[in-house]
Amino acid sequence: MDQLVKIALAEDNGVNRNTFLNKTREITNCELVFIANNGNECLEKLKASQHLPEVIFMDLEMPQMNGIQTISLAKAIYPQIHFIVLTVFDDDEKIFEAIKAGASGYLLKHEPAATLEEAIKNVIEFGGAPMSPAIARKALHLLSRTAAPDQSPTSSLPSDITEREKEILQYVVNGWDSKKIAATINLSVLTVRKHIANIYTKLHINSKAQAINMAHKEGWFNN
Repeated sequence: MDQLVKIALAEDNGVNRNTFLNKTREITNCELVFIANNGNECLEKLKASQHLPEVIFMDLEMPQMNGIQTISLAKAIYPQIHFIVLTVFDDDEKIFEAIKAGASGYLLKHEPAATLEEAIKNVIEFGGAPMSPAIARKALHLLSRTAAPDQSPTSSLPSDITEREKEILQYVVNGWDSKKIAATINLSVLTVRKHIANIYTKLHINSKAQAINMAHKEGWFNN
């Protein structure tokens, strides 16, 4: 990353905290401003902080106050902070509860430092919504299962969405990240990110989860 980004972590497990700390040492221009053991402590440290983090990585299962409750409360007070869930769970309900609470992304804990760095850059520079591919696929499948059997497409893509943007949007809806899309269609990662940002603007959305939801409801890629 080109500029220093302040981040924080809320995690009750000591081993996971140390693992995360080691990963942050591999990320350039990243400053860890605090680590909280639970949601209550996270809110207290935010209140006392002179330099708020721009991104907080949030565990879900914590004592006193869980991650979803913490995100919901903190997002109301600090809307400028991006919250990225870090969890071992890919439970359907937790995925959507976290998104509804205001999470900007949802990653599994085994992701390497490079993925964390990419996620930070994604939310800071592009307002994106990083998700582990397995999470994005699960979200898409859940939407498919909950749709009414007789549901049919209700609209076509907006006319200002270009053919290239339509192609990229379909990959996004299928859970692909920018690097994989770029390699597949022979574009730079930066160009793909710009296309995604343009798509979000044209659709009046700001996250991958919203893109998946909208594409499914409108039947854009149903075959």
